[in-house]
Amino acid sequence: VSTMGYYSSIPTQQQVRGLHMSHPQIVADPTIMMGKPCIKGTRITVELILRKLGAGQSFAELIVAYPQLKESDLRAALAFAADYLEHETVLAAE
Repeated sequence: VSTMGYYSSIPTQQQVRGLHMSHPQIVADPTIMMGKPCIKGTRITVELILRKLGAGQSFAELIVAYPQLKESDLRAALAFAADYLEHETVLAAE
């Protein structure tokens, strides 16, 4: 009996660059946060926002904790992450 597993590959650099162009509030600069996607004008990464929301923090709590953020920034981070995952390739492995 064989079990089937799955693994994924992350989007290419070209695909990621295209994502930044469609999300102007999200920028990736190699000199800021090692090139991780951040909210424009901040050092707040999309990853940090996703982790905080995943841990149960609300938009309101994040905006209080990071007053430079706006609700539109948080929504842009979520949209960027969704688009990033949309370009992920999932391959079946046996």
